[in-house]
Amino acid sequence: MIPPSARNRPVARGGNRFAGRGAVRIRASNHVRGRGKATANIGDKSTFYSTRVEEQDDHDANQSGGSQLSNEEDHLSSDGANLSSDEDLETDAPGANSYNALLQSLNASLASRPSQRKKRKLDIEDSRERPRVENHQEHPEKRDDFGNTSTHGVEDQPDPEEANAPEEIEEEAEGEFEDVAVEDAFSTHFADPDESRLAKQIANVKNSRLQAAKLVVESGLSCSLTGPEGLEIDRNQPRVLPQSTEDLKLKQKLQKSSADILPVLSTDHRDLASPMFKYEDILYVERTTLNSNIIRNLSCLHLLNHLFKTRDRVIKNNSRVAKDNNEADLEIRDQGFTRPKVLVILPTRQSCAKWIETIISLSEPEQQENRKRFQDSYTQTEDHLSEEKPADFRELFGGNDDDMFRVGLKFTRKTVKYFSQFYNSDIIFASPLGLRMAIGADNDKKHDHDFLSSIEIVIADQADALSMQNWEHVEFMFDHLNLQPKEAHGCDFSRVRNWYLDGNARYLRQTIIFSAFNFPALNRLYLYQMLNVAGRMKMTKSHGGAMLELSSPIKQTFSRFDCVNPISEPDDRFTYFSTTIMPILIKHSSRNARSKQGILLYLPSYADFVRVRNHLATSTAAQNISFGSISEYTSVRDVARARSHFFTGRHSVLLYTERAHHFRRFHLRGVQSVFMYGLPENPLFYKEIAGEFLGASIKEGKLNTGEASVRSLFSKLDVLKLERIIGSKRMSSVFKERAGDTFDFVIM
Repeated sequence: MIPPSARNRPVARGGNRFAGRGAVRIRASNHVRGRGKATANIGDKSTFYSTRVEEQDDHDANQSGGSQLSNEEDHLSSDGANLSSDEDLETDAPGANSYNALLQSLNASLASRPSQRKKRKLDIEDSRERPRVENHQEHPEKRDDFGNTSTHGVEDQPDPEEANAPEEIEEEAEGEFEDVAVEDAFSTHFADPDESRLAKQIANVKNSRLQAAKLVVESGLSCSLTGPEGLEIDRNQPRVLPQSTEDLKLKQKLQKSSADILPVLSTDHRDLASPMFKYEDILYVERTTLNSNIIRNLSCLHLLNHLFKTRDRVIKNNSRVAKDNNEADLEIRDQGFTRPKVLVILPTRQSCAKWIETIISLSEPEQQENRKRFQDSYTQTEDHLSEEKPADFRELFGGNDDDMFRVGLKFTRKTVKYFSQFYNSDIIFASPLGLRMAIGADNDKKHDHDFLSSIEIVIADQADALSMQNWEHVEFMFDHLNLQPKEAHGCDFSRVRNWYLDGNARYLRQTIIFSAFNFPALNRLYLYQMLNVAGRMKMTKSHGGAMLELSSPIKQTFSRFDCVNPISEPDDRFTYFSTTIMPILIKHSSRNARSKQGILLYLPSYADFVRVRNHLATSTAAQNISFGSISEYTSVRDVARARSHFFTGRHSVLLYTERAHHFRRFHLRGVQSVFMYGLPENPLFYKEIAGEFLGASIKEGKLNTGEASVRSLFSKLDVLKLERIIGSKRMSSVFKERAGDTFDFVIM
């Protein structure tokens, strides 16, 4: 398992946290009412019924109270031959009486109907409880921490809900199936691709035989499409964009709800919907709080459309198999190795709740199982954030900001089930940390990534926020997508698509990533993980420059240092700082009493923070500099002390990290000059630190406008950061000059 330190997240921020994983032992009795209960330890501690049933003695039952699973661990993954979920287990009275009464009424209503199929389905439900208890007593089922089943020689018991699936399929195939249009992108990309053309495109992608083109879009974004040779690309020509949801070739059951949520497709809608519904990979790095609803609505509509079309295809083919059972030449390829088809990566539980609410409003299910449990664990109605916090901070950290979660969502004909086991889920929602802990370490015997083997759509929202948690978890997750499974998990290999069997699923998977800005790690993901044969599109725009948006006319200086290569860049930066910037800090701290106050030293990474802090503490040249520090790991008490000493002038220098600002958004008072050891990734941070911190001192009368200044270090590796701050038009002039030059800007 991943140790707590792997979170790489500030320890001072709260949020719900798992108390630890343990085995829940429940004694199976001779009666159905003997099922035990486990209590969740998250949110309001809602009660649910554990599906992990083991035979044990009374002593074990008494000792099991201290090793209780969290309310999500119970349904994370299964090998397909598993016990039913919590709603399928009989409960204690009076719940059992209500359930029996419901079955009796259902018996009475169905007895008068002529459909024998319904009677068979009822027989399955009516006999559900008897053999299940007896079999568990004779052959106790063993499960590991991920819910994987090993019956030790006994045939696995099917999920009662899954046992009824053929009956649901027959009924649905008769009345509700609709054919998928031949010209639909779902058919040409997934269901019925041209095998010879697909093989050539996969070979071109593997051998990096690619072509690129600039595309013209209505919104003014700069769009570049890269794909394998042979991909038809309309170079420098406007794309044919959908004008309404009717042009998206949606499933009939989604058309009405989509028209209610998206009555009109705006320019931003159309530019994003065109590549999305063509199954092209998308890197959209212009996400804001204003267009977040557009992004979420379109993405949820697309993934539901994909799931429902996939389901219809399987239902139709099941009917064909049932009718043509004796036809030896019948070959159907319509499935993957496992059921999950969509993976959605999100930063917090609250963002997960927003996405699922959108999915529910679009799918309009008649029933929602475990809805109350989901709301208790994921939503938080109380707004604990101040109105003074920025809008992006309130969107990210408002509500339940826990970054450790994973939940499966399963769709049946009329029902949506929350907390379904991974192998029985259609969509998996997870944070990078939650998914990595579910997979486990590579050297762990419980390491399991088979549930990711058949993912066809991956969506990562707020990638900029994910980078501030721990980007290594994101890369770990992508490295385990679409690998060959280690076990069969009940798979019918005669129905598996050929490109799954050939290990080429990653070349048809659609990856969609939304971020507020681009950064090198995200670019690397774009180049090496987004390998779709349909092409990949990067959507960006030119930047005017964050330095133009400061509230006060402040002198802004950018110093460029020489960088030999990325490996030596941290050493080159520190050398420049210690030889060029440190003398300035010493001079400012020793000139007079007034200038000893208010020097804010901004550091982009914790490694830089530790290096500079140790240098200030041990260097003889800096022995007269009094400094404080605030990092993402600084306790609340130490933060208050450092801010107080800095404001009163007891500390002339304050070290402040980027991730501390991201997770807490402090407003520091007493700032009179800013030195940036490195440029911030988020351009909003530059405006807040350079503009608001210095602007507040100017408004309070503690600083003259001519004395306020910001000095930033940058190298050739900081191109993306610098462009967002100084603007796209000024980039060429800055990098034409030789290294070591200094560029001054005064915005009036």
